[in-house]
Parts: sequence; C-alpha cells; structure tokens
Amino acid sequence: MNQSAPPPSHRKPPLVLGIAGGSGSGKSTIAKAILEALPVGQGILLQQDHYYRSQSHLPATERAGVNYDHPDALELDLMTTHLDALRTGAPIQRPTYDFAIHDRVKESVRVAPAPVIVVEGILVLADDRLRSRFEVKLFVDTDSDIRLMRRIRRDLEQRGRTFAQVRKQYYESVRPMHLAFVEPSKRFADVIIPEGGQNRVALDFLLSFVRQRGAEGG
Repeated sequence: MNQSAPPPSHRKPPLVLGIAGGSGSGKSTIAKAILEALPVGQGILLQQDHYYRSQSHLPATERAGVNYDHPDALELDLMTTHLDALRTGAPIQRPTYDFAIHDRVKESVRVAPAPVIVVEGILVLADDRLRSRFEVKLFVDTDSDIRLMRRIRRDLEQRGRTFAQVRKQYYESVRPMHLAFVEPSKRFADVIIPEGGQNRVALDFLLSFVRQRGAEGG
C-alpha cells in the first residue's frame, strides 16, 4: 500500500546552492550541469537576472544608461521572499526580464518547489540575506579577458546590443561594479571553481555531491 506524502513541515529541507561570479564566468554552465544531473523535477533554477527592477518609468532611450550591475538595480528582497517560499514547499510566480527592452514583461512564470534549488547571479553572494540561505556557496572564478569575450558574444548575439553599447557598459558599470561588489563576495564562498564549466574535476565532484543530496531529499 502506498504511503501518503508527509506534510510539508516534515519534509527534508531542500538543498540550496548559490552560484556567483563575474559576468561571463560560466555560472550558467555550472547551474545547467547541476540541473541536468538530476532527475526531472528534482531541481529548479532561480536566476538573479529575472529580478531586475522594472524600468517602465523611464523612456526607452534612457533605460540603457541604468547601472544594472549595482545591487540597487535588483529586487533582491523579492528574490529572497521567493526563495523562502520555495524552501518551505510553496510555488512562486517568478518575474521575467527582457534585456532587449530593458524592462520586465507582463507575464510571470510559475516555479514549483524541488529538492534542489540553484540560485545563480553575479551578486547572490554579495547579499547577506540570500547568502544566509545557501547551504553551499560557490564562486566561479574566471579570468577577466575570457569573461569579457564571452559577454561581448552573448550581448551581441542574444541581447541585441551593438559593440559600442557593450563597450560603454563594460567600462562604465560592469568592470567597476565587479571590483566593488562581485570580486569581494568571493571570500564568502565555500568552494571556488576556476574556469567554470571547463573545470571537469571540480564539476564532477560537485555533481556527485548534488546527486547524493538530491536523492536524499527526493
């Protein structure tokens, strides 16, 4: 006879991993590898990029000038609230941000809880509210020239930017904010992964740990 599922209060808390690192460091590659290593429905991803504040109050011509690499550009309080809901077994309605128009879209996305929660973004270790909720804190440490080339390619191919826009944003906000907020957050990491998804040894160890914990929490 099948036993009914235990009430949420008796379920094992999910494994929450925070993955930080500079723009283009390989955070998304690590996050994707973790989710792909788990059975379907056992892992979910919460990305900082979806929590940028709405810029609808600004003309379209002024939105590109916002410093999107500063913590104030993000609703990290909402992200923390959503993470807490997922940790207690409640679904959330996650916002969605469109980088082509520098604004949130009207449609939200329902995200259901899971035994493994991956939280990814450049500033997730810089915020003490989020950081205190991570069981495992990871920092992907990749050389700045590699990160820059990856960012240029991504922004040109996926976000509809011109090279002049990418260059301007990098010098005016990406680089100084990395030095002010992202790089210092490395000291909070439990594990530092050089070269991101290219580091197969570190990735294999991480995936083995996550698979084991995911199975325990399933």
